[in-house]
Amino acid sequence: MQRERQMPRATATTPTTPFDTVEQAWFWFMEANAARQEGARFGAGRGLVSRPCEPLDVLRAVDRLYRNRRLFREHLLVLAHYGRRHMPPDPQRRREMRAHAIWTEAFDRISPVLREKGIVA
Repeated sequence: MQRERQMPRATATTPTTPFDTVEQAWFWFMEANAARQEGARFGAGRGLVSRPCEPLDVLRAVDRLYRNRRLFREHLLVLAHYGRRHMPPDPQRRREMRAHAIWTEAFDRISPVLREKGIVA
């Protein structure tokens, strides 16, 4: 006999909260990805805040931009490096000025896609 799940599943009636900024969505994706690599299992409707997407939806959007040559390897390296640090590059630090320019350019390209999908308000 199969037991029913105790966790409520997300449905169309479950209200979702989009992210305020694209950076917030990126850091959320990076945290979820790190947790998944450490063995965590996640699914829709299980978090404290119900989001309008899964972490892989953010990755797919970035991957599509990369394949369409809107994002380049340099963008992905900066996004990954500072995403793991959970902080954007500081434009006031000389060593991070170029990274900040690349970071800003990448999010200028990612933002319309995530807004169109309803992931970012």
